[in-house]
Amino acid sequence: SARVRVVFDLLARELAALLAVVGGGADKDEGHAWRILAILAGHWNLRGYGVFAMVERESGATLGSIGPWFPAGWPEQELSWTVWSTDAEGKGFAFEAVSRVRTHVFDDLGWPTAVSYIDPENTRSIALAERLGAVLDADAPRPDEADLVYRHRRAA
Repeated sequence: SARVRVVFDLLARELAALLAVVGGGADKDEGHAWRILAILAGHWNLRGYGVFAMVERESGATLGSIGPWFPAGWPEQELSWTVWSTDAEGKGFAFEAVSRVRTHVFDDLGWPTAVSYIDPENTRSIALAERLGAVLDADAPRPDEADLVYRHRRAA
């Protein structure tokens, strides 16, 4: 897109940021972050796809992670996202990046549908899912019964 790049290799270079967000929180150590990064890289090797880093073109800042996600035991293929900084929220970056990756999962990976599992208290992610055109699917299975399931469909 015009304002964000979607890249994978940057995840490996952003270990400090991963410690605080993808690595499970600022209270986690480098070893924990390393294990999370290994899970992300392993997903790429096992599935041939996985999450990307979302990078603002102008500043080069890593804003979050987005991508196709389908670990063993997951009920359905997921289109996932996290925004790592409140400074990046509400500016359309996630919308642009997720829109691009959604096109990738449908056109390049051939997924017929995708879901996003969202904590019911995460109002920003719910709003993003709805802005993307995803619809609440109350009957869909989920890895955590508390999660909401938003279904993305290929554009007609």
